[in-house]
Amino acid sequence: MSKVFAICYTFVCSIQKYSTIKMKKTSTRDYSCPEMKYIHDTLYVISGKWKMLIIISLRNGNRRYREISKSIPRITFRMLSKELKEMELNKLVSRTVYNDTPVLIKYELTGYAKTLWPLLTEMINWGKQHRNIIKYDSQRN
Repeated sequence: MSKVFAICYTFVCSIQKYSTIKMKKTSTRDYSCPEMKYIHDTLYVISGKWKMLIIISLRNGNRRYREISKSIPRITFRMLSKELKEMELNKLVSRTVYNDTPVLIKYELTGYAKTLWPLLTEMINWGKQHRNIIKYDSQRN
């Protein structure tokens, strides 16, 4: 059992080391204003094709891997797994393993991730408005 623990521990440490290497540490003086650094940090955590969709899926009640996968069209199992691991490292998702037969794994949004919801709501509203503007302009021409 301790050998399995050692392997898991090594794996987790390598992921943490990779994530800190991947996110470039920049100081505020690298940007013309401090707001740019904060926007950069935010976009690093939430950017990508799938993260926002995963958050919405979890918010809509999907907790198991298969449920999340089915709720997001065209996401591959590999990509979902990668994104969930990255979101877990960024404290957006918590993963709970139940040692039943078969093993049950549930994902949940953390309280920290729930602070993103006002931002997501604004993004959804902006997306609706943008779609309507583009649609209206294309119908006029």
